[in-house]
Amino acid sequence: MNLFELLAGEDNDLALVTPEGRSLTYKQLRENIVELVSQLNSFGLTRGKRIAIAMTNGSPMAITFLAAALCGTAAPLNPKYKQDEFAFYYEDTQANALITLSEEPEAAIAAVTPYMMLINAKVNTDGTLSFELVKTASKPAESSNSAAPNADDLAMILHTSGTTSRPKRVPIRHRNLIASANNIIGAYSLTADDITLCLMPLFHIHGLVGCLLATLASGGTLICPNGFNALEFWKLVDTYKPTWYSAAPTMHQTILARASRNTEIVKANRFRFIRSSSAPLAPIIIEQLEATLNAPVLESYSMTEASHLMTTNPLPPKVRKPGTVGYGFGVEVGIMDSEGNLLSQGNLGEVVVKAPNVIDGYENNPEANATAFVNGWFRTGDQGTLDADGYLRLTGRIKELINRGGEKISPLEVDDVLLRHPTVAEALAFAVPHKSLGEDIHAAVVLKGEVSEKELLAYCSTMLADFKVPKQIHILDQLPRGATGKLQRLAMAKLLNIA
Repeated sequence: MNLFELLAGEDNDLALVTPEGRSLTYKQLRENIVELVSQLNSFGLTRGKRIAIAMTNGSPMAITFLAAALCGTAAPLNPKYKQDEFAFYYEDTQANALITLSEEPEAAIAAVTPYMMLINAKVNTDGTLSFELVKTASKPAESSNSAAPNADDLAMILHTSGTTSRPKRVPIRHRNLIASANNIIGAYSLTADDITLCLMPLFHIHGLVGCLLATLASGGTLICPNGFNALEFWKLVDTYKPTWYSAAPTMHQTILARASRNTEIVKANRFRFIRSSSAPLAPIIIEQLEATLNAPVLESYSMTEASHLMTTNPLPPKVRKPGTVGYGFGVEVGIMDSEGNLLSQGNLGEVVVKAPNVIDGYENNPEANATAFVNGWFRTGDQGTLDADGYLRLTGRIKELINRGGEKISPLEVDDVLLRHPTVAEALAFAVPHKSLGEDIHAAVVLKGEVSEKELLAYCSTMLADFKVPKQIHILDQLPRGATGKLQRLAMAKLLNIA
């Protein structure tokens, strides 16, 4: 089975909806993908060839990803990268071609090597796409098998975030993606009646699997705007009546902040559920979202190496436990010590997972594979515990835990305390170097009201043990984020020039 066979909708059902553009039925989508794969084959791109994509969000990006993954191996890239970053990823993935839309972005095109093809995607009047070969490669591609891919073929290649080291290549097979999409459908009871509002970028595993593939595999409809715009969110909700959306915590907070200005739309358009992934969502934000939007908020736990979903809180009437990321759906979850031994329920250790959606290993990285894959388990790098019901509680990335003179502090706990203060909109606790303690704890906040650092420190001291109270709180206009919206906890000390 491959991704084409995953498309579950009836011919006349809507598959992709472009705001202020043409919509595509499943029949149009299937026919367009077949045509585009044939075009790519005619350019010399076939199974095993790496096809980079640099496009903003929207139906054209979704269609191009599916076509590239069914022709060769798709390599979606952030269209906002600089030229040097594109050059790195082209070389690292050994890209044979680049597909862009309307000859943008310029930085991506400028970085194309002589050995790569350049292909322009054009939107036809009916909303379908066609590909135009703009530049051929200086060395023709070697002929290879143009047959349809099988379950073991590589559908796409992504990278780990690489915040502290060189990013690792994550090769994801058709069978991994299909398993993950089906797990998501099962976890949230997705059907052809569901309408998904796609907010996450389609160069990231969350958007590609958690939104795009899960929706198409359930026969549902994906509303595909050209990115997340907080000013447009409630207008899209009112127009298209989505039944759910999935987003990162920072997006949820932005949506929440504007909900009070759109109370009539909120009341008239109740979501079946709201999903959060890609980073921890503080319990206080879950409480506020549910109270304001009157819908269950389901926090989940996902990674690129697991083709997205690993655990999630379930839909009502099953028990949701705020502060946990739920339990595994189609995924076996364990807790392991540093020696590779599985620990009993309640013990603190590294979270490990085992499932068909987990990759076989990083590409050409035996050292990382020897560390990350142990006795059939994938070591996530996150620390946590499992309760008696199998719900997973995360205490943070192991490398992000703060070791203050031997006392281990979870920055997530400090984040949650600060976010409960009525004037704090965003919070991020982080480690800073300390001569005698090794590390000390600082925090950065973005405010929505008037408060001093002294008042915030006094508030923390009433809520936290003394050793967990930040030494200093930095009041910023905004918190630094990576390309996918993740807060840059590990880089904060350096970014703030704290020696």
